[in-house]
Amino acid sequence: MNKSIFQKITLLSQKNAMIIADEWHYDGQYAFYDMKNDREDYDEIISPQLRKNNYFQVLDTNENLVAFFCLDPDREKKEQVEVGLGLAPNLTGHGLGSEFISVIENFVKDNYDYKVIVLSVADFNLRAIKVYQTAGYVQTGTENVHSNGGIYKFNIMSKKI
Repeated sequence: MNKSIFQKITLLSQKNAMIIADEWHYDGQYAFYDMKNDREDYDEIISPQLRKNNYFQVLDTNENLVAFFCLDPDREKKEQVEVGLGLAPNLTGHGLGSEFISVIENFVKDNYDYKVIVLSVADFNLRAIKVYQTAGYVQTGTENVHSNGGIYKFNIMSKKI
């Protein structure tokens, strides 16, 4: 059995925030997720003041950055948290999504009192939608989001944990 590449979760360091912001580039339609394509996301991830303690890095056994995620608590529904996430570009499309989702869910369960995880995924990202559905997330709605210089449809998906 292969050992997980998702070995260690810590608060996102400034060094790794800059790597995600400036060096992670995705191919084709997934370039939508390049931080430089959304000024608000870019500014948030590179600023310790804006990131607060909501961004986490996921490292492998050699302390290499393999993924990140952020937690955005719902101010009205206290039991709910929205999760944003990203896998290193060289690791996408290799069947790691389900394990990564599981790692995030376990981290949230072990460290917080949230009962529901909410994901917002671009409508075109069928690969991610399939991973989330397989992990038990169900679509609860859609929203149009101003992002990357346009308006894009996002599916809202949630799961009780």
